[in-house]
Amino acid sequence: MDTYLLLKSLHIFGVVIFLGNIIVTGWWKVMADRTNNQQIIAFAQHQVTVTDYIFTLGGVLLIFVTGITNAELHGMDYYTVKWLVWGNALFIASGVIWLAILLPVQIKQAKMAKQFVAEESIPEKYWKLGRLWIIFGTIATLLPLANLYWMVFKPI
Repeated sequence: MDTYLLLKSLHIFGVVIFLGNIIVTGWWKVMADRTNNQQIIAFAQHQVTVTDYIFTLGGVLLIFVTGITNAELHGMDYYTVKWLVWGNALFIASGVIWLAILLPVQIKQAKMAKQFVAEESIPEKYWKLGRLWIIFGTIATLLPLANLYWMVFKPI
């Protein structure tokens, strides 16, 4: 069995589930919020957090482990090969945004959503956090999309 192709296939699978999840989750969270329906929003908010743990984190682990392993096995120095440096930098930047901003915001929103299911209105703080989530979620999504360029075209 060709180790390079196996690791590359797993790497691509990680990218698919990672990017697929962050794009689709962003879409349906925004659409759920637009309904103004507390039950739909609460359900969607819970699923955003659950799917992030399963698919985003799962994709990240596959991308990281297979990428580093393949680079190591094939003598590529991921600290000096420029396309790998850029790819890793964009990937890490997206991860920092997710860990420092997005995950804490969505956990707060999920807790709030559990409480407002029985209430008549959604608190303004939920909407403020939602705007923050959209702004930084967009950035955290664009960074790995830019990473596709570096990984596919290897310009430097």
